[in-house]
Amino acid sequence: MAGYRDLPFPLAIVCLVLIRGYSPLPTTSQVIGTNSMSSTTPSGILSEASDDYSQEEEPTTTVTQSKVSPYGEIPKRCDYNPCVQGQICADLETSTDCLCPGFTSHNVAPDPPILKSATWNGSDVVIQWCAPHSHVTSYIVTVGGEERQTFGKERRSGGVGDMDHIAKVCVVAVNDAGDSEGSCLMYQPRDRNLPLKAGLIGGALAFLLLLLLAVLLWRHRRQRKQEASISMHVTSE
Repeated sequence: MAGYRDLPFPLAIVCLVLIRGYSPLPTTSQVIGTNSMSSTTPSGILSEASDDYSQEEEPTTTVTQSKVSPYGEIPKRCDYNPCVQGQICADLETSTDCLCPGFTSHNVAPDPPILKSATWNGSDVVIQWCAPHSHVTSYIVTVGGEERQTFGKERRSGGVGDMDHIAKVCVVAVNDAGDSEGSCLMYQPRDRNLPLKAGLIGGALAFLLLLLLAVLLWRHRRQRKQEASISMHVTSE
């Protein structure tokens, strides 16, 4: 260093520059310690580019298993009408290999049936109802809150006896789990003497009509006799 101090100042600067050229400064990539051909993940772990990054995952399909008949075909829906008497969907399903609508289990209380009508047929009050989509063992009919009749699970109508006053009629579905809510309507009795009254009025009108025809016929014959007697009197003169 003492030798550098004796040199002229410009020459000392040139020597320092030449000496510095033999020890190159580290590049940015060497300082950071990364490879320019690689990338850094957010966690600092190096990752290499993948050749199949553009490949999409194949969609997966879920196969649901349906009830299949012995012939390999999916059975059709049962021809079941809940309002038709004598139909039990479970029997149709067994005999024709069809599909019943969704019925609740036997250990669940049934849904209420649908009471459609309560009418007088001349000797009895007959009610009609539709079955619920539930397991049912019987139907109970109440009149005025009191049990009147019990019918089997295949029934959709039945007589409940004579009723000569306004009363609340209900039908309840029953199974092993309990009873459903009642489906009800008010029965309005009709005047049972109305047919007799109508017959009497009709008979009276018919009698009056016949009487009028008889009077008209009698007057017509009397007029003809009078005309005949007048013509004979004129001829004799």
